[in-house]
Amino acid sequence: MNQEQAIIAQTEAVSARNYKPLPVVLHRGEGVWVWDVEGRRYLDCLSAYSSLNQGHRHPKIIQALYEQAERLTLTSRAFHNDRMGGFLELLCKTVGMEMALPMNTGAEAVETAVKAARKWGYTKKGVAPGKAEIIVCNQNFHGRTTTAVAMSSESGSREHFAPFTPGFVHVPFGDAAAMEAAITENTVAVLFEPIQGEAGIVIPPEGYLTAARRICTDNNVLFILDEIQTGFARTGHLLCHQHEPEAKPDMLILGKALGGGVYPVSAIATSREIMSVFQPGDHGSTFAGNPLASAVGAAAISVVLDEDLAERSRELGTRLMAGLRGIGSPIVTEIRGRGLFVGIEIDRPARPFCEALMQRGVLCKETHEHVIRLAPPLVIEAAEIDWLVEQFAAVL
Repeated sequence: MNQEQAIIAQTEAVSARNYKPLPVVLHRGEGVWVWDVEGRRYLDCLSAYSSLNQGHRHPKIIQALYEQAERLTLTSRAFHNDRMGGFLELLCKTVGMEMALPMNTGAEAVETAVKAARKWGYTKKGVAPGKAEIIVCNQNFHGRTTTAVAMSSESGSREHFAPFTPGFVHVPFGDAAAMEAAITENTVAVLFEPIQGEAGIVIPPEGYLTAARRICTDNNVLFILDEIQTGFARTGHLLCHQHEPEAKPDMLILGKALGGGVYPVSAIATSREIMSVFQPGDHGSTFAGNPLASAVGAAAISVVLDEDLAERSRELGTRLMAGLRGIGSPIVTEIRGRGLFVGIEIDRPARPFCEALMQRGVLCKETHEHVIRLAPPLVIEAAEIDWLVEQFAAVL
């Protein structure tokens, strides 16, 4: 048994098997590359599910982490700290919102959005107590908490975890008419991903987001977008909804790349009017908005803006899609994506192909059985894109 096999055996002996990782043990990372414990190098094409848009260990983010860690790391929200305000001001300015509420993980931010929407519905819209409904989309992925699982339509996510949190109404993703038909006097919000990542990089029809915005406005319903995976330049715009200029939501759910790949940072961002529903004692988290998270979050945003990662994603995503389509593999049924957020659907299970790519120095992961998901760090270079396409050509 070599070192890698020993580590995998140790890990599986003491941890829950709630994931099915590829059989590789990573030890070091820099930029778009990672190395395993045996010294083999791989191109990271998952980016920790888009948490590493800025690449592994970006020097500016690591520097911010070190400098803050030497001064103050945690206060809790029982006291103010000198970093959270500046971080949230930068975040609000960047995403075009008035106020933000920081949390830690994406799932926590989703829970926060649900609570905000429900309280807005009761206190601002006048929905009867206990009757609030939120419209969500089939095949969504909003996390693994019991509330997020209640929003899911996937049997694998739901089986043996009932009873579920009530108050969610499911409609087909991409069907604006079904969304509008589902609205009742108890509807407080519509909440969905602008591109469904976990479902296999599923892109809705052109104009769907704009239609959702109109429907919500016409019916006095909050329009909430989960941009945890699609945010911060992943799809070729700073935020995915900006592909449709008239589709600005009432609330954004943000996470993953907001932590720069080194620390969990998430938030909801919305208007002052909506955020005003929260009063002391309504909601909180010991670690949310801590000085370390705030320093890292501010640095993560600055890197995205300073290095124009949205433009890089747009240009290199076009190059990647063209290269993949040029392979002409008979087993590929569809290649879809925006920016560097790409799904390759094939006519058979994708796992063996991910394993074969691993052997060629490419790390990616299957989703929904038949889709290979690609989301490399946005700091990837054109030559590395071309090399990646060569590896896919060999395997497909």
